[in-house]
Amino acid sequence: MKRLLFLVLVILCSCQSNKKESVSSNSKPVPPPEPYFVDIKVNDVKLDKPAYGDWLFFHKEKGQSFEKFLNTKHVVPTQEENIIYLQPIGKFNADQIKQIELVRQYLQVFFQLETITLKGISNDIIPKHARRIGDVGQEQLLAGYILDSVLKKEKPPKRAALMAITEKDLYPKPEWNYVFGLASYRDKIAVSSIHRMQKEVDFNGCLDRFLKICSHEIGHMFGLNHCIEANCVMNGTNSMSETDRHSIRLCSLCQRKLHSGFQYDNMKRLAELEKYFKENNLNEGLALMKKDIEKIKNN
Repeated sequence: MKRLLFLVLVILCSCQSNKKESVSSNSKPVPPPEPYFVDIKVNDVKLDKPAYGDWLFFHKEKGQSFEKFLNTKHVVPTQEENIIYLQPIGKFNADQIKQIELVRQYLQVFFQLETITLKGISNDIIPKHARRIGDVGQEQLLAGYILDSVLKKEKPPKRAALMAITEKDLYPKPEWNYVFGLASYRDKIAVSSIHRMQKEVDFNGCLDRFLKICSHEIGHMFGLNHCIEANCVMNGTNSMSETDRHSIRLCSLCQRKLHSGFQYDNMKRLAELEKYFKENNLNEGLALMKKDIEKIKNN
């Protein structure tokens, strides 16, 4: 029974990495938060107590303070490395192609960095030894192979981050059932699958999930750990249902971390996110952006 329980926990895990942090011995001074982050903090939603099956029920994470973030080595965009790339792998249907373009547009707004979709490549690049048949007959690709043998070779100009997108299901190792995505934060590469995003939802439901997963994984590449401060897109997740419960919004603390290295215009980003959610009929995200805008205007 104990062995079975362990396997169940392993199957549920969905956000994996080979991240290694190194904290500098020369700690940077921590500046006070800008008024923007103080104002929107009131809109942060406290996390509910973890239920059985939730990420935090099994993973007792300590969180990441702003000070710890500043003093932990992480990627910061520069003039030489300031483009996010998406690499489609596989044969996508019309809806999936549209969703990839909408993800590209969203990431460009979310991170305030140019985001480019590269020319798609065939699944034939994945050899037989890096494929298998999953538990319900679906073909799965070995996520680590995509990172190590496909993406590491890609060197598009001015790359800050590179994420592969596949329509096939992913698995990280033989004893695991699946993962939504896998990333190497040190190498600034990741892969995410749209396969499970499509289940039991319409086009916009799938898009909402895909925006969360992609912004979450790329957020990790820029140094954001799992958030335990509020309901946030950087919360760890064990399942699609838990992902659905998580907010698409970065909480005030995670926004402050991201902004510290990027130094974009916070109000410009917020207005562009509001416009994106409105144009794509993503009402939950739109309501969250409107609340932040209203709070700032009233202060």
